[in-house]
Amino acid sequence: MYSRPGCHLCDDALIVLERVRQQIPFELETVNIAGDRSLEARYRHDIPVITVDGEEAFRHRLDEATLRARLRPSSEGTSP
Repeated sequence: MYSRPGCHLCDDALIVLERVRQQIPFELETVNIAGDRSLEARYRHDIPVITVDGEEAFRHRLDEATLRARLRPSSEGTSP
């Protein structure tokens, strides 16, 4: 998750990420864009940005149901 201190949308996204993480374990890395010129130029007004497997998945708001679906293994819920 790309964020910066004082970002209320980032705080909200982190709550959702941690809630989902309790049921679907995943590695969570937060990147503070403050002080990094290239990251600030790229994400200045668009945080939080959440990536999944290196791909941008969410910008500004995080939808919990969509995140859960994205994190579930593709074989889950299918019958053989």
